[in-house]
Amino acid sequence: MAKKKISDRQDPLSFETSLTELEQIVTRLESGELPLEKALSKFEQGIQLARQGQKALQQAEQRVQILLQADDHAPLDNFTPEDK
Repeated sequence: MAKKKISDRQDPLSFETSLTELEQIVTRLESGELPLEKALSKFEQGIQLARQGQKALQQAEQRVQILLQADDHAPLDNFTPEDK
């Protein structure tokens, strides 16, 4: 059975899982042992994982900014991720 692309998955991976997978991909690419087509496929997967991780970090930063607003009397806003 073929592996699904990251973009085809229903539930996004956790940040930690994405980071671990990305590290494994980098290690395989750095080994230089993959054929060109496989290396390109892994590179594409790595880019998708990096983008997913970057998005998760941006969302976490937004949540922290909401929680640390300077105005103590400002109403709290609910955080809604972009992909929901």
